[in-house]
Amino acid sequence: MGEIKKMEVSAKMVKELRSRTGAGIMDCKEALKEKDGVLDEAIKFLREKGLSNAAKKAGREVSDGQIYACINETRTIGALIEVNCETDFVARTEEFQSVLDAISKHVVEKDGSAITITEVDDFLEDVVKAAIAKLGENIQFGRADKLSLGNEKIGRLASYIHPGAKIGVLLELCCESVEVRDSNEFNEIAHDLCMHIAATNPNYLSQEDIPDSIISAEKEILFAQLAEEDKPQEILEKIVDGRIKKFKKEICLLDQPFVKDTDINIDTYISNKSEALKEKISLSNFKCYILGESQIDSSNT
Repeated sequence: MGEIKKMEVSAKMVKELRSRTGAGIMDCKEALKEKDGVLDEAIKFLREKGLSNAAKKAGREVSDGQIYACINETRTIGALIEVNCETDFVARTEEFQSVLDAISKHVVEKDGSAITITEVDDFLEDVVKAAIAKLGENIQFGRADKLSLGNEKIGRLASYIHPGAKIGVLLELCCESVEVRDSNEFNEIAHDLCMHIAATNPNYLSQEDIPDSIISAEKEILFAQLAEEDKPQEILEKIVDGRIKKFKKEICLLDQPFVKDTDINIDTYISNKSEALKEKISLSNFKCYILGESQIDSSNT
């Protein structure tokens, strides 16, 4: 007897099944192969697995979830992600933790040294829909950032997740030697910076990173607030300039007073540590997530 040839599953068949069930791509492919391309049988197969209900649950509000960080063994590549769900009960389950782990590892493996992800790809879609089917409530991918040192830098990535997993930090700290990179002092610096960022949530690393549009918008607000002041225009401009300088220092990490010693700013703290270790230490990138911010951003787009 000749070998039985398996049914070829076309993209059109997968698309049709997805439109009928809302299940993920890989789940639809599996169902169609399992049922030899018979659509009704594939739908029944998915319903039995609970996957066809994912689309119905996807419209429900997600107000909980977790921030999660993943760094590779050499501490040179890492990811910070936000995944949202409906309740804290689900967010604390082992199944939800498995979703976080799978998504973060997927982000780490993506091409690019510093990337931001806000849209779901096929892998993310399938992971999320499978989680919805298993956990019984709406799950949404919020956002993700990947940082990578690359071959030209010496240093390490560090992360901090605040208890409750509602705040998370990922940063890239560089130095000049492997000896310093592997020292306890260097790790303590990275930890201190992570804790500071989690406490203050800065928007930018330095003032050079602030887009002109942000400064322009802030100036408009300040001038509007001073509109009823009976002062000459040149005085108003000096007042606004002073407040803009303060605004820049508040939103830029390097200019912020260090939370453990407010007599110095972060730039001075790093300089002092560089002198103590006798080589240059530099903070080259960071990401800070607060749970729910991705939901606010998406509602404003």
